[in-house]
Amino acid sequence: MAEPVHPVDEVLPAPRLFALGLQHVLVMYANAVAVPLILGAALKLPKDQIAMLINADLFACGIATLVQTIGFGPFGIRLPVIMGVTAVSISPMLAMAAMPGVGLNGIYGAVIVGGVFGLCVAPFVKYVLRFFPAVVTGTIITMIGVVLMRVGVNWAGGGAAAADFGAGGYLAVAGLVLAVILLIIRFGTGFLANMAVLLGVTAGYLVTIALGWTDFSGIQEEPWLRIVLPLQFGVPTFYLIPCLTMCLVMTIVFIEATGMFLALGAMTGRTVGPEDIKRGLRADALGTLIGGLFNTFPYVSYSQNIGLVGVTNVYSRWVCAAGGVIMLALGLVPKLAFIVASVPQCVLGGAGFIMFGMVAATGIKILKSVDYAKAPHNTIVVAIAIGFGLIPIVSPNFFRIFPAELKPIFGDGIILTSIAAVLLNAYFNRTTAEEANEDAVLAAQGAGHI
Repeated sequence: MAEPVHPVDEVLPAPRLFALGLQHVLVMYANAVAVPLILGAALKLPKDQIAMLINADLFACGIATLVQTIGFGPFGIRLPVIMGVTAVSISPMLAMAAMPGVGLNGIYGAVIVGGVFGLCVAPFVKYVLRFFPAVVTGTIITMIGVVLMRVGVNWAGGGAAAADFGAGGYLAVAGLVLAVILLIIRFGTGFLANMAVLLGVTAGYLVTIALGWTDFSGIQEEPWLRIVLPLQFGVPTFYLIPCLTMCLVMTIVFIEATGMFLALGAMTGRTVGPEDIKRGLRADALGTLIGGLFNTFPYVSYSQNIGLVGVTNVYSRWVCAAGGVIMLALGLVPKLAFIVASVPQCVLGGAGFIMFGMVAATGIKILKSVDYAKAPHNTIVVAIAIGFGLIPIVSPNFFRIFPAELKPIFGDGIILTSIAAVLLNAYFNRTTAEEANEDAVLAAQGAGHI
C-alpha cells in the first residue's frame, strides 16, 4: 500500500491549483508593485521605466517563489511560500537613491552584494539569532514603519514635488482610498478582507480616471509581450555604504524569515530543522541575488501569504508554485505594468497610511511579546534605540559635523535604530539561542505585513 502524501506535497487538480495560486498572487500583488512605484517616484523615473521595474519585479518574484517552493538542491525550504520584496529594504533604498551618484545601478549593486552576503552567512544565522531577539526586531520594525510613513504622507499630498502639494482634491482621493480600505477590512471577510488594499487602490484609481487626472499617453508604444532581460538598466555599480546597509537588511530579513519558517512548519505539520532553515535562507539570498541581476530588489518569504495558508487550510506547496508561474506570466505583460505605473500618487497615499502604519503596528505587536518584568532593561533598549532613530527625522542637520561619507548611516533612522538596539541589547541582556528561536517565532506571528 502506498504511503499517504503529506499535505505539503499534495498536487491538486490543475483548475484548483490555478485558482488558489491566483489568490496568493492577488494577496501579495499590492505590496509587490508598491516598491517599484515608491523607488521610481523617488528617482523621478518616467512611467515606461517604472513599468519595466514592475515587470522585472514580478518576474523575479516568480523565479524566487519557484526556487523556494519546488526546491533545487541546497536551495528552497519546499513549503507553501510566496516570495516578495521586503518592506525592510524600502527606506534604505530610498536613502541610497538620495545619495549623489548612486542611482538605480548603485542600488542594484548593493542588492547583489546583499544576496552574496546572504548566501555566505545562511549557515551561520543560528549564531547571529541571539543578537536579534524580539526587543531588537520589534524596535527596528517599528522605526521602519515610522520612517516609511513620511512616504505615505507625501503621496497623499500629491507627491512631494507637486506644485500644488496638499491640494484638496489630492487629500479627498487619499481619504476615499483609506475609507474604502477600512470599510472592507471592517465588513469584509476571508479573501475579500485580504484584498482590501488592492480594492481600495482600484476604487481611487477609477475616480482619478473619471476626473481626467490619469495620463495614459505612451501606453500605445508598449508591447503586449516583452521578455525581461538581466541588467536592462545597465551594469551595477558598487558603493561601500549602500553595500554594508544591504547586508544589514539581509540580516534582519533572515531573522524574520527564520521565525516564519518555524511558524509555517508548525502550521503545516512538517518538521522544520536547521537544514531546512538553511535551504530556505539560501533561497531568500538567491532570490535577492537574482533580483539584483534582473534590476529588482531584495526578496523574502511573504508572511501575509503564510497567513492565507492558515485561512484556507490548503498546505500544498504546489499551489504557491502555481502562483510563481502566474507571476512569471504577469512579468511579461508591459501594458499591464504601464497601467499600474500610471496610478496617481494621491491614490497610493491612502493605501500608504495602511501599509506603512501596519509595519509600525507589527513592530509594536512584536514588542508586546517582550518580557519587561523579567528583563526590565528592555525598556531602555526600546527607548534609546527609537530616540536615536528619530534624530535624523526631527533634526536632519543634527549630525552635520560628520563627513559626507557617513551621511547614509547618521542620516538614516532605521540604521541608527538597528545599531543602537543591537548594541544596547548585547550590553544589557544575555539572550540564549533557545530564547532567540522562541522570539523568532513570535516575531513571525506578528509580522503579517512585512
